[in-house]
Amino acid sequence: MAGTVRTGGKGTVRRKKKAVHKTSSTDEKKLQTQLKRLGVNTIPGIEEVLLFNEDNTALSFINPKVQASIAANTYVVSGTSQQKSAQEAMAAMFSGTSIQQLMAQMGMQGGLPGMGGAMGGGDEEEEDEDEDDDVPELVGNFDQPE
Repeated sequence: MAGTVRTGGKGTVRRKKKAVHKTSSTDEKKLQTQLKRLGVNTIPGIEEVLLFNEDNTALSFINPKVQASIAANTYVVSGTSQQKSAQEAMAAMFSGTSIQQLMAQMGMQGGLPGMGGAMGGGDEEEEDEDEDDDVPELVGNFDQPE
């Protein structure tokens, strides 16, 4: 027994405690218990998740496990991922849609972030002018008491 707990030769001090190496399964269990405390629910039926980075790259998850807690503003995406360029990810995302469908979707979402004035960005000024026409003109002088 004495030989199994010694770290060196015959004259060395015994170890106080045997080092226990953590496995990834214990980390996974800890993560799952913390997620359970947050009250996350699994969202079924998600085929692909794309996360766009500021350096024009995208992280693509195919058939991921997605969990969400709306109250805690927490979303968990787990699974295997692939690094792609943002252009490649956008082309794959919109490959089956026509230009009319794409423009309609961009109109509903208010355009894509980071596109600047590339697609439909110049129409905002015309809309602002139309909104100004709907406001009635002020009648009378409100600065002087009656």
